Amino acid sequence: MTTSKESPATRRTVLCGAALAALGLTTAGCGGDSGKDTSGSAPDEPVELGDAEAVPVGGAKLYAEQKVLVAQPEKGDFKGFSAICTHQGSLLGEIDGEVAVCPLHGSRFHVDSGKVAQGPATEALPAVPVKVEQGKLVAG
Repeated sequence: MTTSKESPATRRTVLCGAALAALGLTTAGCGGDSGKDTSGSAPDEPVELGDAEAVPVGGAKLYAEQKVLVAQPEKGDFKGFSAICTHQGSLLGEIDGEVAVCPLHGSRFHVDSGKVAQGPATEALPAVPVKVEQGKLVAG
């Protein structure tokens, strides 16, 4: 018969262990690559996005596959930005009025300027050249 000389876990020991485990999971979730887009950035070479009419005047459209956000603040004036969040590299998820939203941590960017509207991101979205060729938007 064997006897253990270990003392039983106290309530304090269990609570401290649980707190440390939770802290570890929280830090791993915030610092990891969860949701991070590792397949590249906005296009370096020209890529056709589609009909220019698809971007509403006074609004914007997200081209997720090409990783580009295009706004049309005034008729015929197109502005393009990378659709990759500058906080941790996640692809922007949606446009909510005048801002594009990152689904990972909630950063919001003004669609007409790419500037940060709400953090945690602190850097604006990089500009991407956009032009219209034969009624089609071309980015890059």
